Amino acid sequence: MMPLIAVVVAYLVGGIPFGYLLVRWKTGGDVRAKGSGNIGATNVLRTTGRTVAVATLLLDIAKGVFAVWLADKLSDGSPLWMSLAALAVMTGHAFPVFLKFQGGKAVASFIGAFLYLTPVPMIAVLVVFVIVVAATRQISMGSIIAAGSLPLATWLIEHPPSIIILATLVAAVFVIYRHRANIERIRSGTESVFRFGNPQ
Repeated sequence: MMPLIAVVVAYLVGGIPFGYLLVRWKTGGDVRAKGSGNIGATNVLRTTGRTVAVATLLLDIAKGVFAVWLADKLSDGSPLWMSLAALAVMTGHAFPVFLKFQGGKAVASFIGAFLYLTPVPMIAVLVVFVIVVAATRQISMGSIIAAGSLPLATWLIEHPPSIIILATLVAAVFVIYRHRANIERIRSGTESVFRFGNPQ
């Protein structure tokens, strides 16, 4: 029963829309009405500034870490329940009950969840992310390639139980699917390039 509770909590924690809340607190506005309409850190950066964007990013990563940590503690380290919690926190971020199931792309919660579940592969993938963003200046391209790289990195580096490999595959497909509009813009050459915001 306790592991199942951990998964439910993971979904609910994932659904806490930090980007929405911080922008509302900072400006009184709705971040969903600006930029790409996304509640994640990238749109917060473009529309509100660096400080709020960094806070959004760190809090969204933290909820991923917390979700898998809680599942670890409540399931005695079960790879199955930790994997389910990782996917649940991502689902909560993308489809938050608190915002009528209209959320973000789950990249930060993905990072946090798998930093706990598969730490070394995720660090390797984050290096790939930085390289791709530096080369293309596109956050979306970095996110897509990094997510797609995690299953292979996990298998090569850690050789974990098969359920964890499966979780990385599902998570990668989920993140890439959430970027389908970005993929179309990348193909058409109209995708936004990364600039580190204004000094707010």
